[in-house]
Amino acid sequence: MSERWFLDGTEGGGARLVPLGGDGLPAGPVLTEPDLVEAVRSRPHVDRWVWRATSGVYPRLLASGVRVERCYDLEAAEQLLLGHEGRLGEPRSAAAAWARLHDRPVPPDPPLRGAEPGAQSPLFEPRSGLEVPFEGLLEVYADQQRRHGAAEHPGRMRLLTAAESAGMLVSAEMTRAGLPWRADVHRAVLHELLGERYAGGGEPRRLAELADEVSSAFGRRVRPDLPADVVKAFAQAGIKVRSTRRWELAGIDHPAVEPLIAYKKLYRIWTAHGWGWLQDWVRDGRFRPEYLPGGTVSGRWTTNGGGALQIPKVIRRAVVADEGWRLVVADADQMEPRVLAAISRDPGLMEVAAHDDDLYTRLSDRAFSGDRAHAKLALLGAIYGQTSGDGLKNLAALRRRFPRAVAYVDDAAKAGEEGLLVRTWLGRTSPRAAGAAEADEAGIPQEGPEEAVAEGEFTPGYASVNSRARGRFTRNFVVQGSAADWALLVLAALRRALTGMRAELVFFQHDEVIVHCPAEEAPAVAEAIRAAGDAAGRIAFGDTPVRFPFTTATVECYADAK
Repeated sequence: MSERWFLDGTEGGGARLVPLGGDGLPAGPVLTEPDLVEAVRSRPHVDRWVWRATSGVYPRLLASGVRVERCYDLEAAEQLLLGHEGRLGEPRSAAAAWARLHDRPVPPDPPLRGAEPGAQSPLFEPRSGLEVPFEGLLEVYADQQRRHGAAEHPGRMRLLTAAESAGMLVSAEMTRAGLPWRADVHRAVLHELLGERYAGGGEPRRLAELADEVSSAFGRRVRPDLPADVVKAFAQAGIKVRSTRRWELAGIDHPAVEPLIAYKKLYRIWTAHGWGWLQDWVRDGRFRPEYLPGGTVSGRWTTNGGGALQIPKVIRRAVVADEGWRLVVADADQMEPRVLAAISRDPGLMEVAAHDDDLYTRLSDRAFSGDRAHAKLALLGAIYGQTSGDGLKNLAALRRRFPRAVAYVDDAAKAGEEGLLVRTWLGRTSPRAAGAAEADEAGIPQEGPEEAVAEGEFTPGYASVNSRARGRFTRNFVVQGSAADWALLVLAALRRALTGMRAELVFFQHDEVIVHCPAEEAPAVAEAIRAAGDAAGRIAFGDTPVRFPFTTATVECYADAK
């Protein structure tokens, strides 16, 4: 029989803890122990630890060599439950939850502390002004169990909370392990791309040269790092541009375009992953970002500094396995279309997604006369709401062959336009209003060529919140959010499968994982990833024929994986 204990740290490094019964209530006396680490280490039989926040406890356990199998993160659960109740954005701390229970003034959540490059999270996170007694934490937990039971689909909501809590454990372990990083290789790449650095911290040589080329092309001094200056320069040249996005500039016939695009690419590398970044974030051969599971409303992760989820391909040359070790890099294949097949239960699309080979090729054979490009644009257009021009004709073809799949996202869009709550398959809930930040996060395109949808490059934001924008957001939210929920279950399954190996999960973003392992463990790791994808599909979506394959590569350098 599984055993569950509630644990909270005390000042001085001690702990208060109590066993819990199946009803979530205390099943024994509250104990006080002088050392939190020993309190956990001495109870290996505990199946799941319930605590206030993983970030406030688990880093210290990991630093002492203690790994837990499962946890229930009280504050992560509160965030999910608030969203489910249409109250996303209200304070999610344990103190706030306890105050709501007792009709007290609700304290705001403490601001996110700035990440400390190369440092581990502290044992105690900054807490709100209202301190919660241990008995109060138990009250909050019991109330959350009641609220889970009142959810639209209680079983799914409990699974989502368990998956989010597992993600919290994985994120702490990945920060602890760190992504292998060769500082010498990174410096060599920067010198190759950017040239010499000048004294005083100014732009490196190559950027300065490109800036001069841009200015020469316009016939006056132009700051290529200032979009407004570039737009004005094009206007003076008789060319109207709405932004300086690459796909828009690429369609312009002007001598400034080529050096401007080159400048923008290198400028991004210099500012986001240049010499300053390397000095701040890489220590002892490891890059250790602080991951924030559920950092976006769709459930996708973010990081608190470090830009770990936007590592440029050229900089990936610095991600090199230790001697005798390998990186197993795995990408989920066509994840969002497969998720749409599973959640819509569309028979035709499930049949297309029931194979490990290329989904878009199978889709094109069924509905687009073998034209893979049109099939891909049609399906992504349905998910992202790109339904003008050719997109409208593509959508009509999809609707004829896969009516339930298209109806599923159409219904989500309609609900969003009407201001209703929209949920992922497991119950993660959209905010009541979608503005520029939510639209950007979901990758909702504003206007522009449909190729931008396929390439994942979107015009940022909306100038105002309106029902159409919200509908486009919720259309994508039900798919992207359900995919994020599935990815959490992949991480949980993979984490269990790696138990007993020397292999370590060291990176995760959206649909990609990296495991660092001894070379001899690489085949077993690749098989564990494949099995985790299928297991997550069954656990999340039930009995469907949809497959969730990964493309895996075993490499010494991350850049060689693609």
